[in-house]
Amino acid sequence: MSDSRSSWQGVATHIPGCNKLEAMLKRKNAVLVDGVVLNGPIIDSKAGEQLIEEAYKMIIEEAVRKATDVTEKVCEWQPPEQLKKLLDVELRDSGEHHQRLLQLCQSVIRYSVKTSHPRFFNQLYAGMDHYSLVARFITEALNPSVYTYEVSPVFLLLEEATLKKMIEFIGWKEGDGIFSPGGSISNMYATNLARYKYCPDIKEKGLSGAQRLVMFTSEESHYSMKKAASFLGIGTQNVYFVKADDSGKMIPEELEKQIQRAKQEGAAPFLVCATAGTTVLGAFDPLDKLADICEHHGLWFHVDASWGGAALLSKKHCKLLHGIHRADSVAWNPHKMLMAGIQCCALLVKDNTDLLKRCHSAQATYLFQQDKFYDVKYDTGDKSIQCSRRADAFKFWLMWKALGTRGLAERVDRALALSRYLVAEIKKREGFQLLMEPEYANVCFWYIPPSLRNMEQDQEFWQKLHQVAPVIKERMMKKGSMMLGYQPHRDKVNFFRQIVISPQVSREDMDFLLDEIDLLGKDL
Repeated sequence: MSDSRSSWQGVATHIPGCNKLEAMLKRKNAVLVDGVVLNGPIIDSKAGEQLIEEAYKMIIEEAVRKATDVTEKVCEWQPPEQLKKLLDVELRDSGEHHQRLLQLCQSVIRYSVKTSHPRFFNQLYAGMDHYSLVARFITEALNPSVYTYEVSPVFLLLEEATLKKMIEFIGWKEGDGIFSPGGSISNMYATNLARYKYCPDIKEKGLSGAQRLVMFTSEESHYSMKKAASFLGIGTQNVYFVKADDSGKMIPEELEKQIQRAKQEGAAPFLVCATAGTTVLGAFDPLDKLADICEHHGLWFHVDASWGGAALLSKKHCKLLHGIHRADSVAWNPHKMLMAGIQCCALLVKDNTDLLKRCHSAQATYLFQQDKFYDVKYDTGDKSIQCSRRADAFKFWLMWKALGTRGLAERVDRALALSRYLVAEIKKREGFQLLMEPEYANVCFWYIPPSLRNMEQDQEFWQKLHQVAPVIKERMMKKGSMMLGYQPHRDKVNFFRQIVISPQVSREDMDFLLDEIDLLGKDL
C-alpha cells in the first residue's frame, strides 16, 4: 500500500498548480487519484444523522399525526405552475443547507394529498397502518434488495412465510409465489406464465414462428390485462373481452362463445383472467363456473384478486371468492383493503415445480452461483423479472404479526359494514340514488341536485347530471374537506364511487360524506 500511495504522490507533482496538493499530501499522508483525495469518508455522518432526527420529528407531527386528524384538510390544492414555485423544484449546481432541506420537506408534506386521512375515499387504498409504517421505516433504512439469501436473509425468509400463509387462505395445499411491484405486474407475470406453460419454446425462440395466441378477460377487468398483452407481444387485438352482466360479473356463457370464436379463427386460446373485486363496481366473477370452462378447454385460469383478495381472511365474506382454489394463479394486493402500504402485491401460483423460476430465470452467474456455502433454494431472485426488488412482504408480515388473522378479518368486516351503513343512508336521503346494491366496499351513487329532482329522466336530464360530479369534486378538493372519486361507466353518466377501507373511518364520516356532497352541490 505504501508503494502505491507514493507512486500517486509522484504523479501529483506533474499536475499544474499542485503545490497545495503536495503540501496536503505530505501533511495528511493522503492518497490522490485523478485529483481526488481518497482518505476517509466525504459524508458528514453526524450532520446527516441530525437531519434525520429533525426530519423524523416533522414526519411524526405532519405526516402521521396531522395527516390522520379528521379536523385537518385532506389536501391543500394548488395548480401545477403555482405548486412548482412553492416547492422550488429546480435542481442546481450547489447543494442546499439542511434548514432549507427541512423547509422543502415540510412543503412536500403540506401540499401532498393525505391518503391516510379518514376522509380520503378516492382510491382502492387509504388509511395508515402504523405497524406497516414501522416496517417501511426499517426497510428504507436498511435498503435491502431481495434476490439472494446472502444479501437479504431476513426478508427472504419473511417473504417465504408470508406467501405460504396467503397460499393457505387461497385453499391450495402447496404453491409458489413472489411479491411484485403492483397488481398490474402480477397480472403480467400470470400472462407470461400461462403462455410459457402453453408454449415454452417462446422463451428462447420468440414469437416469430408461434401460433396466434388469444387470452380472455371480462370487459370489467383491470386495464393491466390489455397492457400485459401489449408488453408481452401477444397484441391487444388478441385480448377478447367477455361481456359482463349488469352487476359487473363475467357471463360464463359469453366466455364459452368467445373461446369457440377464437378456435374457429384458428387461434390458440391459452388464458382466462377472472376478477375478484372489479375496480369500479367491486364485482366478483363466478369463479367456479369459469373454472369449469377453463378445465374443459385446458386453459390457464388466473384470478385478479388484487382488490377483493382481502375477503379471503373474513369468515363472513370469503364466500365472495368461492372457487378461487381452482385458479392456477392469483394476484392479491395487501396494500389495498388490508392497508399494508404501497406497494405490497403478491402473485401466487398453484404450481410447485419451479414453473415461476423456469419461466423467468436468466441464471446470472454473478448472483445465482450454484456452489455457494448455503442452500441456494433460498436465492429466489431468478423467479422475478426484476433484479433489484424491494422487501415489500415485510410490511404485511409485521402487520399480520401485530393484528393476527382475526384482526385483519375485523378490518374487512368493519369496512363492509360501514359500506352497508352508507347504502342505507343513501336510500333514506333525498337527492341520492344508488346505481346498484354493492357486493363489496364500492358504493356507487349519483347526487341529484334540487334543480334536477323534478325533471323527467330523459336524455337532457342525464346530460345535465353528467356535469354534476366533476363540479362537486373540484369544490371538495379546493376546500380540502374530503376526496371522493367519480367516473362514467359503460352507459352510465358520471357517478361517485365511494370506497371504505381504513379502520379510522367512522359512521360520522359516512354522514359527513353525504352532508358535504349536498352542501357542495345543492346550488347546481
